[in-house]
Amino acid sequence: MPRGDKSSYTDKQKRQAEHIEEGYEHRGVGSKEAERRAWATINKETGGGKKSGSGRGVRTTNVSSKRGGKIGGKASASRPAAAKSRSAKKAAASRKRHAMKRSAARKTTRKTLRKK
Repeated sequence: MPRGDKSSYTDKQKRQAEHIEEGYEHRGVGSKEAERRAWATINKETGGGKKSGSGRGVRTTNVSSKRGGKIGGKASASRPAAAKSRSAKKAAASRKRHAMKRSAARKTTRKTLRKK
């Protein structure tokens, strides 16, 4: 069987690859690269080409598909650097603020425990 031959894949796997490919193209990835990534995703999730049938092989996982929908690809690339930097600074400030609240709560808890 020559490399790139998709005959050993099930119809379901072919449909999934097509859907994944469309998603990549929608996010601005070129068609050849989108196709390559789609089949790589199918191989990772299902272990490559499989024959259909009940009870064959190992169970599949869809970890790779769960990554879709996160900000990334075209959406992230179209944001200006200042916006990315601004959101990073905002996130860092939030983390610092929450850490201060947590440490203050710990201090008050320790003080009340000492008094008892």
